Amino acid sequence: MTGKVLIVTGGSRGIGAATCRRAAADGWDVVVNYAGNAAAAEAVANDVRAAGRRAITVQGDMANEEDINRLFATTEAELGPIAGIVCNAGVTGTITRVENMTTEAMRHVMDVNVLGVMIANREAVKRLSTKRGGSGGAIVNLSSIAPRIGSPNEFVHYAASKGAVDAWTLGLAREVAGDGIRVNAVAPGMVDTDIHASAGAPDRSARLGPTVPIGRSATPEEIAEAVVWLLSDAASYCTSTILNVNGGR
Repeated sequence: MTGKVLIVTGGSRGIGAATCRRAAADGWDVVVNYAGNAAAAEAVANDVRAAGRRAITVQGDMANEEDINRLFATTEAELGPIAGIVCNAGVTGTITRVENMTTEAMRHVMDVNVLGVMIANREAVKRLSTKRGGSGGAIVNLSSIAPRIGSPNEFVHYAASKGAVDAWTLGLAREVAGDGIRVNAVAPGMVDTDIHASAGAPDRSARLGPTVPIGRSATPEEIAEAVVWLLSDAASYCTSTILNVNGGR
């Protein structure tokens, strides 16, 4: 049976991989986008198939407009029209104070986390909008609690990028609410994924998890539950919402 088609950017690991698996359990056919690890993406796709859903993997850098356009074109050619997208791909950059940040590092964080989300959202709107012949659908962007706390001495540039995602989500949601499109974001707190190792602090989740009011870091699966709920009909009256999933932090 053919289900609704969902694109998940950055779907090969962490929250993205958990979202792919959880969406499959909810009846979605899934496109697993990945930047470089083809084997990890294929493993996630195999989990989706094992759940009885269709899945493909599509390599693409979400800071590159040509790659984003190819992601949508490949999806439509192989699985058909989309009904939703989760813009999960993101980078923190290396942990550093602001005076030590390079312009290149700041630009890369903004290109992936902000411009990439904007372009992917734009392309999704073109296809989903009922005013343009689409059937409507849902967009979920991954934000963070970082804009609220600022992330000093770690990654202020990342916090700024996620603040931009919040503002974009709110504005776009109100712009396309009449087009049959719901746009929301999930803002996780501390999550136990390998993004911390990529930032240069592999022990960060274990070290800071106990400082969260709930007493631990989240699992990727806990965040995925919120993401897939926002995609679902159960969230049919929910748009322009930033859903905090942060353990009270």
